[in-house]
Amino acid sequence: MKEYNKYVISTEPFEFDTISGLMWELAIDGLYEYDNYLEIYGDKEKLNEQEVIDYLEELVEDGIIASFDLSSEKVENKNWNEEWEKNLNIIKPGEKIVIRPVNKEYHPLEGEIVIDLDPKMSFGTGEHETTKLMVQMVERHIKSGDTVLDVGSGTGILAIAAYKLGATKAIAIDNDEWCLINGEENIEKNNCSEAVKFVLGEIKDITESNFDVVLANINKHILLDIKEELYAKTGDGKLTILSGLLDVDEEDILDAFSSLGFTLVEVLHLNEWISIVFQK
Repeated sequence: MKEYNKYVISTEPFEFDTISGLMWELAIDGLYEYDNYLEIYGDKEKLNEQEVIDYLEELVEDGIIASFDLSSEKVENKNWNEEWEKNLNIIKPGEKIVIRPVNKEYHPLEGEIVIDLDPKMSFGTGEHETTKLMVQMVERHIKSGDTVLDVGSGTGILAIAAYKLGATKAIAIDNDEWCLINGEENIEKNNCSEAVKFVLGEIKDITESNFDVVLANINKHILLDIKEELYAKTGDGKLTILSGLLDVDEEDILDAFSSLGFTLVEVLHLNEWISIVFQK
């Protein structure tokens, strides 16, 4: 029987939505919420205790949390995804887009656009604030005929949403092989295989440029690392839309991206999370 590492994490302050969203930056296979702590599970070959400690210490250094407690134990494998999927809900993060887990029934209202999603532990189920913010921004800014690049795509949800809102071409890219498998499944489920392509790799692996809209729902540190590449992939006069950001990140992101030649279009807030739109 395959073994997994289980980590029990409590933080001060403990804000579940913030901490759970950030934990997806690690190679986890399951996450469960309790009143004042959470549990994460990971393959022992991919996620060790020191990695979790290092990440939590980064959150302390960034001022996101003041302190943390961590304990760990080894547990036998079970179908984490099946357990997790039981708790997924139908989500309407914006005005039009409805995200329907494939195990749920839903009859759309007039004007609603349904995305069928089988997330299988990839980030981007619509539950987290950053995905909700990005869907709202996509609804506001995607125009018919647009070409779209979705960096750090996870489930492929934003690329699929862009297509369903009128984009003629969308490329989703992620460096996680599991996201590739899951993303391709979701693209097929939503009947957009001809227009939406999922690529395994990093933004530097994309040869195309001059996209009408570039999407990136990733954490602050990665966004700062790839800001020049995001700028290069965005067409002149076109848009880059960012999230994965806390409100405390806003000033650093505005300074860094403005210095490249981006102009701020708008900032959208949801609880302590933000999404930012820039124009090149």
